[in-house]
Amino acid sequence: MFTRAGAFLQARRFIADRRGVAALEFALIVPLLLMLYFVTMEVSQAIETNKKVGRIASMAGDLVTQQQEIFKADLEGIMQIGESTLQPYNRSVPSITLTAIEVTDEATPKVQVVWSRKLVNGNFSAGPAKGSATTIPTALQIRGSFLIRAESSLAYSPVITWAADAKKPLGLTSAFDGISMKETYYLRPRMSTSIPCSDCY
Repeated sequence: MFTRAGAFLQARRFIADRRGVAALEFALIVPLLLMLYFVTMEVSQAIETNKKVGRIASMAGDLVTQQQEIFKADLEGIMQIGESTLQPYNRSVPSITLTAIEVTDEATPKVQVVWSRKLVNGNFSAGPAKGSATTIPTALQIRGSFLIRAESSLAYSPVITWAADAKKPLGLTSAFDGISMKETYYLRPRMSTSIPCSDCY
């Protein structure tokens, strides 16, 4: 027969029962731990990829400045090497631009493009037009100087916004997709005062 005292006793036993506490705590904590694990993994991978984006520009510019003369095929080969530097990251592709810049030896120096090649979405093309005006840091505007500008950029795609079939998984898109990473280096020729490229245009 159900009595108030019996109900009270059953309630006390239920409250005192600790057999399911560990399972409940585990069920509550595991999602948080998994989230922390994936966030930590993603942040570390993003930092490493950002370093590689900088390394692309540094390496490509360094290889160009070691030449006395260069050709379009050489520049494209250098940019392909730079692109492969990102591996094993492959969720988006980098853009790379190599530009030769001349500061004219005039009373009022002009900063202009000598030649330029770029790699965008896996396709090679000419960069800024020959003779077009460009900008460089004020400290580098030395009359009669020649510079190589190496630029690399990447729209970084975190794992949570990426799928192998290019479809957006689970609707996770706008907030984190396409994080901009970029780097620019200016270097001077090592073997000569300038580096011509006769077939760049």
